[in-house]
Amino acid sequence: MPALQAAQGVYGYLPVEVQQIVADELGVPLEKVFGVSTFYSQFTLNPRGKYQISVCLGTACYVKGSGDLINEVKNILKIDNDECTPDRKFSLLETRCIGCCGLAPVLSVNDEVYGRITAKDVAGILAKYSA
Repeated sequence: MPALQAAQGVYGYLPVEVQQIVADELGVPLEKVFGVSTFYSQFTLNPRGKYQISVCLGTACYVKGSGDLINEVKNILKIDNDECTPDRKFSLLETRCIGCCGLAPVLSVNDEVYGRITAKDVAGILAKYSA
């Protein structure tokens, strides 16, 4: 895990080429490194943007419209879940409960949480980070 943490700190994510280097250096099969990389949520196999957008799809948020929020983010940024915009400014993650059920539906950008929003609010939120 420390080797993967260090590698992700350098590259920002763990593409298969980096995993192979870690496997070679540790003398373990690539499959073991891949297994650890995919098991722990702290590791990512895809690049992340400067601004990580997370949309909660937990029960409370989903019932209150978070599906519409995620669809709006996808439409605006032209990316899907666990993808990054070509300029690496934004990435999108579908998440489960983040503990803000009273604010449902919830979207966060890095550590900033936006609650009780609708799909109409998404463009304005993203515009704050586009400049």
